[in-house]
Amino acid sequence: HFGSSFMFNFQRVVPKMQLPPTATQSYIRGTVHRFHGGSGVDQFLPGSLGSNLGSTGSSFGSLAFESFVPLSTGLLLGALSAEAGRRRVATLTARRCAAGAVVVDAGPKLAPSVVIDGAAPLVGFYDVVRSTQTPALDFTSVAALGTSKGPAGGSRVWIRARLATVRVKGKSTFIVLRQNSLYTVQAVKFKSAEDGDESAATIAKFFKTLPLESVVDLCGITAEADVSGCTQSTVELQIERAYCVSEASSVLPFLLADAQRSDKAIEESLSTDRPFVRVLPDLRLDNRWLDIRVPAHNAILRIQAAVCRIFRAALERKGFIEIHSPKLIAGESEGGAEVFRTDYFGKVATLAQSPQLYKQMAISADLPGVFEVGPVFRAEKSNTSRHLCEFTGLDLEMPIDWHYREVIEVVHETLKAIQEGLESECANVLVIIRDMYPSEPPVISAEPLVIHWPEAMTMLKEHGIERDRMADLSTEEERTLGSLVRQKFGADLFFLDRYPSGVRPFYTMLCEDDPLYSNSYDCILRGQEIGSGAQRCHDPDLLEARCAELGVPTAPLKSYIDSFRHGVPPHGGVGLGLERIVQLYLGLDNIRKASMFTRDPSRLSP
Repeated sequence: HFGSSFMFNFQRVVPKMQLPPTATQSYIRGTVHRFHGGSGVDQFLPGSLGSNLGSTGSSFGSLAFESFVPLSTGLLLGALSAEAGRRRVATLTARRCAAGAVVVDAGPKLAPSVVIDGAAPLVGFYDVVRSTQTPALDFTSVAALGTSKGPAGGSRVWIRARLATVRVKGKSTFIVLRQNSLYTVQAVKFKSAEDGDESAATIAKFFKTLPLESVVDLCGITAEADVSGCTQSTVELQIERAYCVSEASSVLPFLLADAQRSDKAIEESLSTDRPFVRVLPDLRLDNRWLDIRVPAHNAILRIQAAVCRIFRAALERKGFIEIHSPKLIAGESEGGAEVFRTDYFGKVATLAQSPQLYKQMAISADLPGVFEVGPVFRAEKSNTSRHLCEFTGLDLEMPIDWHYREVIEVVHETLKAIQEGLESECANVLVIIRDMYPSEPPVISAEPLVIHWPEAMTMLKEHGIERDRMADLSTEEERTLGSLVRQKFGADLFFLDRYPSGVRPFYTMLCEDDPLYSNSYDCILRGQEIGSGAQRCHDPDLLEARCAELGVPTAPLKSYIDSFRHGVPPHGGVGLGLERIVQLYLGLDNIRKASMFTRDPSRLSP
């Protein structure tokens, strides 16, 4: 009540204070945090835990508000909220005690093997699982429940899953279990005259005090049901027994219910009297393991894995060989980019910026074509929504007969295979992601769409953009060009070739007809680069001359250049960024959502 009334009063005061809308929204979010603290106490929590929740909520509230108003005002509001929280906790605790309510005593820890005994307690907490016992329990996957592959109705099953939600009304218990992030099922326990409601009361008390996100083993009977809020919507479990395998902290950094709402839902809630909380990006990244439990975020990593799987399969069908190149190298694998340096037994080593040198040497070793899925390191202080200091590279290299267009065709076929594979093999996963982050599948033409550099410059000029024709594209110019190509050719993926040689690495083959340009290209998806490629300069004399022109020392490249002196076929390749592909394919606003644990200029942990 304090939170609701104070929010109402604040909304009346805001116009007089002439604060921006973001100030109102953030304060409302802070108020909701405090409201959650109070609500938590209503869910029959111990007084000390309620105090912690209240304090946490008031801290979020004061921090959010102090960003927009004088410090003294923010502190006063925080103090008022904390005091109200303490009074609320004290009052509710007194009422609970007067009513005779007590917290369930977990009692002694149970050995997992005990639970198969018919005389085992209905609820309890396992002792730590330490690989000493193998109880004869066969677990059923939540995804199988209610399907033709799952158990029939009326079957007794064991489920191990996370406690997602709890609702207790009297002695009736309704919980939702979540397994592998994506699959949920409802479990229920109602009053029963057979045991004088004793089992219902025991299970209700157990789940009332068990923190959300705890891992539980639950034994129940499958029954037909209509449950719209769960993925397994035609079945529910009638609870017989439940045991805690791993108890979560009583106070989590954020609630999964808050973290899995779409931006649209949050924005729409701001005009109501119960606005939703927005979980901020840094809080998510600080607790990334918890954030990945959000179904859409868990699904994004599944899409990432599928991209790698399809990439491998597409190239293996063409006879390519997967390689694993060194990541500690003596020189630099790219030109014009900063590197991470480290000591290597008294010598200076760098983390590889790409497998470039080694995949070319693999061609000299007569491998028919190679690819690699591995880490790439870039020491660039680019704090943007599309750059990382460590990402996963999808690289390939292949001999060519006469023209680098042969490589473009292979890259296009591979990206086309990735699109078709994702949409057909991962349809259910994509639905989950697109529910939180709306997007449409990118449009990829049947044949490679190649735009030559001079043509691209003309398109930008006709759009009103005057620029140095020999300079690299800026981010905005790249996006504009992507939009123009989509309008003109109806495709989201294209290859921009004949880049100015001045903006390409030392190993790029220059155009024979005009050395100001190169036999290189960028792969651009939805207006952003997802990879770069080229025909490589495989002639050692031309390569050394190019290094001298660019001031690249050749001593660290001796082995690389020698591999060409011993004979090497003409070849070319591409380096793609996995996280960038996933980000743009799914229409995500930030590449960090496509990375499991982000490494950028400001983040080295977790």
